[in-house]
Amino acid sequence: MARAPFDLAGIRVAPGTRTQIDVPVARLYTHAPLYIPLEVVHGRQSGPTLLVCGGIHGDEINGVEIVRRLLRSKQIQGLRGTLIAAPIVNVFGFVQHSRYLPDRRDLNRCFPGSESGSLGGRVAALFREQIVDHATHIIDLHTGAIHRTNLPQIRAQLETGSETERMANAFGAPVILNAELREGSLRHYAQNRGIPVLTYEAGEALRFDEWAIAPGVRGVLRVMRRLGMLTGEHRRRSPAAAELANGSSWARAPIDGILRPQVRLGARVARGELLGRVADPFGNAEGEVLSMADGIVIGMSRLPLANEGEALFHIARFDAIEEAESAVEDFHSSLIPPPDSLY
Repeated sequence: MARAPFDLAGIRVAPGTRTQIDVPVARLYTHAPLYIPLEVVHGRQSGPTLLVCGGIHGDEINGVEIVRRLLRSKQIQGLRGTLIAAPIVNVFGFVQHSRYLPDRRDLNRCFPGSESGSLGGRVAALFREQIVDHATHIIDLHTGAIHRTNLPQIRAQLETGSETERMANAFGAPVILNAELREGSLRHYAQNRGIPVLTYEAGEALRFDEWAIAPGVRGVLRVMRRLGMLTGEHRRRSPAAAELANGSSWARAPIDGILRPQVRLGARVARGELLGRVADPFGNAEGEVLSMADGIVIGMSRLPLANEGEALFHIARFDAIEEAESAVEDFHSSLIPPPDSLY
């Protein structure tokens, strides 16, 4: 029996074909139309419907490149199921190099949205109705905020034996953070509807970080293979097993001043270990930034200028830090640049 076409945003995609779709979202002040761009790859054989989306925060562009490379990958030829690729969800922010919408709302705090609400609520409602509700699985691509960088990591609400856990383990990131759902986020909305969803965090806003992009593409393909959407064996060696973080905390600036980091992204640290120093321009006042727990640096500030209380180093806490280090070191050896180019 032939597979049925896939209908999305009023467009019908035949089995064994792929189609680019522009979903009307709003008009600019000039009356020029604005669209959320999509590509749908509809396989000849049945299978899951995976949504891979980037740019919910408009300045987080690593995800845009991950989606582009995914769509150009030869591995998705002969796809089973359906791939919905949405490289740029927050088109307003993307055009303006901004995390936010024009009304300064965070789109990832606006779900499920409202057709009669704020701009953020309307965009969230449109994306939910036209796209998200068609998916059976979701991978949401993010980076650190502006002037902050993240170690490649998966954030998900994990339950033993769940589809979300299986997807997270298949992705192959060095760290999995068992993260609580945030009200208004895409992950919160999807998970509450029973849609397994992963958030991939890696790199820095407004930058292309190859060490974040390449593992992101491979991770999505691994998940697709785990879901039975792709055939054949992965030719690259398997990554070191990811370690599950049981929590995370930020180490903050003790005083106002200029930060001099003493550790790099992915470093193993012990409770009380020196992470960096903050000093005034003359060096008259200086404060130490210390780790509050044993763990691994999964995020850090890239801007040396710090106000007292500002978040500088994001530490994931582990029960078995030695094992976690092996997965992170595997990433460092092949992808992450040495400290002198990080700082």
